[in-house]
Amino acid sequence: MSDPFVVVGGDAAGLSAASKCRREDPERAVLVFEKGRWVSYAHCGTPYFVKGEVDSLTDLLSLSPADIEDRGIDLRREHEVVAVDTDAQTVTVRGPDSEFTQSYGDLLVATGGSAVSAPIEGFHLDGAFTMHGLDHAAAVRAFLADPEEFSVGDLGGATDVDRDMAARYGAMEPPETVAVVGGGYVGVEMAEAFSAHDLDVHVFQRPNRLLSPFGEAVGERVTDHLREQGVTLHLGEEVAALRGEGQVETVVCGSGTKLAVDAALVGIGIQPNTALIEETPVELGDSGAIATDEFGRTTVENVYAAGDVAEMRHVVTGDPTWDPLGLPANRAGRAIGSTVAGAPELVGGVAGTAVVKAFELECGRAGILDHERARMAGFDPVSETITAGSRSGYYPGGSETTVTLTADRSSGRLLGGSIVGADRAAIRIDTIATALGSEMTVAELERQDLAYAPPFSPVWDPILVAAKVLGGRL
Repeated sequence: MSDPFVVVGGDAAGLSAASKCRREDPERAVLVFEKGRWVSYAHCGTPYFVKGEVDSLTDLLSLSPADIEDRGIDLRREHEVVAVDTDAQTVTVRGPDSEFTQSYGDLLVATGGSAVSAPIEGFHLDGAFTMHGLDHAAAVRAFLADPEEFSVGDLGGATDVDRDMAARYGAMEPPETVAVVGGGYVGVEMAEAFSAHDLDVHVFQRPNRLLSPFGEAVGERVTDHLREQGVTLHLGEEVAALRGEGQVETVVCGSGTKLAVDAALVGIGIQPNTALIEETPVELGDSGAIATDEFGRTTVENVYAAGDVAEMRHVVTGDPTWDPLGLPANRAGRAIGSTVAGAPELVGGVAGTAVVKAFELECGRAGILDHERARMAGFDPVSETITAGSRSGYYPGGSETTVTLTADRSSGRLLGGSIVGADRAAIRIDTIATALGSEMTVAELERQDLAYAPPFSPVWDPILVAAKVLGGRL
């Protein structure tokens, strides 16, 4: 094992890279160090586990440890890499029984990101959660259960769950009122999950609208819809502290607003886990994530980075960006695994394509919608918003679908778009993402031959209607 491929992090990017390297170069030793117990799990599925639509924690696993080892990967769980020496090409690993040094031929840093709780005081209190990891999801679901009926086995027989934490919350009286701090992806999804358990749900959002990156039209519709679903919204309210005697009892806002609650879910963002490379020559980008090139290489030879800890190139601006999302992590990891195995492969660019479910509404975004950001990238942005039917008007099941498109005034190039509706709206964002990746103009998008049949779309798909209206303005 004089030239092993060492991977730090056992989730999307890390295991994609390890698996691809083993397939392309079966003789290469591949070691994966993961500081926790959970590996290869679907983080985005945790709100639906809490809601009850996913029965078992193990349903969220893409690969089991046994699956990984069957691929010839040396997986070391509960082994934390605590230092990297890029001159000696070694890592220092702290395991359950000892600390040791491991050499590497190539190194992938795939340490992911961590949920942000600062600067909110009182996050240490019982009943305060983030939704970043399966143990957090297990604890929340245990807290929502009837203590007389709950057992840790109800979580799906997962052997790797933090059983002590789950049992402790399962023994508590379930909450009746919950504060969701943050109105982004996690906040909106968790508002739905808590509502399914008949809780009194309050969402606190510092900006004046929900889902800010999705643009004004999406935010307005989601705001109205959540209120219709019985969620109380506190827009323009920044939570400063959680108060209580051992357990969350009160949410305190900077404005002085106070609300009595039994639990709080903080979803105000994540940050890249870059502490491992702080004492190395590996450079960070302007975003604070690790800077990488088109092959996922860092500024140090034989050191790569991918996933939520790394930057990637934005397809619209061509500049580095940090978009911590699932597909780019898997894709970049796979490409790096191929490169390390001797078949160089580009990690590809990102458009920030994302979708989220808000009760009955589906929301999507891709590219750049914010005019200030577009101007900083050298564009002269112009936007149009339209609302059109999702199916032919005479065919049942249709819904109003709102589309916003943004383009550069002088060149006509499409810069971004968003969509919201109740009938297969989210999947339509893929058309916009494809157009952005191909650097299409609005006129070129308008000429795309999209499918039409009454059960699926009107003759003019809502995306084409938006392109036609924006093209006319241009």
